[in-house]
Amino acid sequence: MIERVEIVTAADGRRLEVFIGGAESGPLVISHGGTPSSGHTFGPNLDAARERGLRHVAYARPGYGESDRHEGRAVADCAADTAAIADYLGAERFHTLGGSGGGPHALACAALLPERVISAASIAGAVPREAEGLDWYAGMGDENLEEFGLAEEGAAALQPLLERETAKMLDSRPEEVADALGGLVSEVDRAALDGELAEHFASTFPHAVKHGVFGWLDDDLAFVRPWGFDLSRIESPVTIWHGAHDRFVPFAHGEWLAVHVSGARPRLLADHGHISLTIAHYGDVLDELVGAGK
Repeated sequence: MIERVEIVTAADGRRLEVFIGGAESGPLVISHGGTPSSGHTFGPNLDAARERGLRHVAYARPGYGESDRHEGRAVADCAADTAAIADYLGAERFHTLGGSGGGPHALACAALLPERVISAASIAGAVPREAEGLDWYAGMGDENLEEFGLAEEGAAALQPLLERETAKMLDSRPEEVADALGGLVSEVDRAALDGELAEHFASTFPHAVKHGVFGWLDDDLAFVRPWGFDLSRIESPVTIWHGAHDRFVPFAHGEWLAVHVSGARPRLLADHGHISLTIAHYGDVLDELVGAGK
């Protein structure tokens, strides 16, 4: 499935690189990619949207790909960008989902665009850094412990690490992607990160960082700062997906969201990790989005 690329102008004049796929018409799903992410969607996931008659749109968050950087952005700032994309596409209302680093952004849209978001899904997404009753770092792989620890120190401490990780990823062949991610990859995720999916990661990562690590940097900084919205005020139906073998974003994050997002539908799966969950259940995620909005 080939995506069409458009440039959308945000409310403040920044450029947003938008990837349009799925069905030619039908209900709109706006997807928020992980961290880091080019914005390109894995082909079989686009096929799943097309088969269900859904328009599927993703975008490169500010600083990734051809999207202009928005330095100092908060997670909440994605709502205005998402609204601009929906306006460009002529959609008053839409569904939204986010995987990994995209999860908080999908929740931001649900909280801040209540009249426009029909339903939302967080897939292996994190909770706010200041979440009560949760050890935010417990269960994370060492690589993320280091990355987010440096994020808490600020951009100057974090940027050199991201530049080293970028160089390592750019030098990795598809069959080496899982090894490059180190201890973040559980066995179930290693099994999923093979073949076509590994090719997707290896081929799209260079686009994510073509103008530097700033999208990744600004994502990480935003995650450890206040997000700018209240999860308890979400009114749209939200489904929380998380796998028990997740070393990127520990399972406890999904459990916490399932309790603290008002009316959340938990889909907490014992046999999946961070990567395998999305690959195995993307069609189910889409079905839940549509079903929850009826």
